[in-house]
Amino acid sequence: MLVAAAVCPCPPLLVPEVAAGAAPELDAARAACTDALGVLAAARPDLLVVVGPADQSGRGVLPEGTRGSFRGFGVEVDVRLGRDGDSERELPTSLAVGAWLLERTGWSDAPIEGLGVGEPLEPERCIETGRGIAARAERVALLVMGDASACRTLKAPGYLDERAAPFDAEVARALGAADVAALRALDAELAYELKASGRACWQLLAGAAEGADLGGSLLYEDAPYGVGYVVATWS
Repeated sequence: MLVAAAVCPCPPLLVPEVAAGAAPELDAARAACTDALGVLAAARPDLLVVVGPADQSGRGVLPEGTRGSFRGFGVEVDVRLGRDGDSERELPTSLAVGAWLLERTGWSDAPIEGLGVGEPLEPERCIETGRGIAARAERVALLVMGDASACRTLKAPGYLDERAAPFDAEVARALGAADVAALRALDAELAYELKASGRACWQLLAGAAEGADLGGSLLYEDAPYGVGYVVATWS
């Protein structure tokens, strides 16, 4: 059963070496992520599954010990998902950010597994996948990586779309309230048009949380660089 979840954004800019001179702009987001991971540790899970959007090469199960890197962003920062292992795969960027957050907070509270999720995954498949994860152990925790829309300003990656702010507001409300029904109802096509990378992962969380009766808390919501970032906890 799902006993706790943390929802965090996944921009590589969370890693200060990648952000360089702009690093202080995301200090509040980093602090919120640290607090969110503290909620996961306090839940004493038997298994932590880190879920994040991934392209074709990064999809599927990634075992503990899978390594990732931010060298593609020009910095020599390497990460590993939990304890050492022999996986030959590489973490997609979203899960590399998750692994960096876990290393930064010294996670050692439970075994870790990664899951790269294709952004086009149909909502019902997301729900079913989440249900399966929740059944994996008696006490399961989720670290859910993903960004909201990328269309909040003229300089945003997806330019300005007037639908982005209301979409992000509903996402933040649903995540902060642990509103499973609202997450299930997210419009996958609209999320795609607004370049919201987290939609499938949030709906997977909704499936995992069915019947768990968790309460939510919104720790951070902002749109630096025109991209919606949300940090929330469920416990």
